[in-house]
Amino acid sequence: MAGEFNVLEHELVPEHHLLSEKEAEKILKDLKLTKDQLPKIRISDPCIRALDAISGPVEEGMVVKIVRRSRTSGVSTSYRLVVRG
Repeated sequence: MAGEFNVLEHELVPEHHLLSEKEAEKILKDLKLTKDQLPKIRISDPCIRALDAISGPVEEGMVVKIVRRSRTSGVSTSYRLVVRG
């Protein structure tokens, strides 16, 4: 991504973290959810494409942790399942 704009560095874009399979399994177990029950994020999403360039290959079926920070509501964490598109 040399010379390109990294969308993940923009102040209005929440933090995106790619989880390992083991981390994803633990989170899903703690939340008592299956991957299919997670909200989806497309592999073509600009944040996922930026993660792919930074963290290595992002594949369909992986889980992304999204951390939003707000002065009024503190920290909110959500999870998304990477899907085709």
